[in-house]
Amino acid sequence: MLLWADGVQADTQQEVRQAVAEQPLLCPFCSLDADRIVYQNELALALYDVFPVTPGHMLVVSRRHIADYFELSPEEQAAVWALVNRVRERPPMDFEPDGYTLGVNVGPASGQTVGHTHVHVIPRRHGDQEDPRGGVRWVFPERARYWHDRPPGELPLQKDER
Repeated sequence: MLLWADGVQADTQQEVRQAVAEQPLLCPFCSLDADRIVYQNELALALYDVFPVTPGHMLVVSRRHIADYFELSPEEQAAVWALVNRVRERPPMDFEPDGYTLGVNVGPASGQTVGHTHVHVIPRRHGDQEDPRGGVRWVFPERARYWHDRPPGELPLQKDER
């Protein structure tokens, strides 16, 4: 049994998609207050995450209610990424980010908890994590430190070399 946002339950990812598609009013991105929108274009909008992992964490959301990023049209995908780029111009923060982590979760297996396509734009700064190397690879902690115990520049072993 998969548990999806807003209490939707289903046995398969297809059932999740159908349930969420039938209940867009339950979607937190389909019922936004206009004052939460920081940037927008015809097919996407950007807003601050209400559960930020760092100051300035924003979400870029497709206007069309669809859970799977890969089901967006090429035009919708381009509109989302155009706003990801624009988010860097957002209102000033207390600090200038030293970098960004960009993230898209597609489906429950990836950790997606809201059934509406969105991209996380997470400002990063030196020292916000003790050792940020590996970035998004930490979703699999046992595989994240591919550089561990290797001299700088040496590539990790391939599967058939182990």
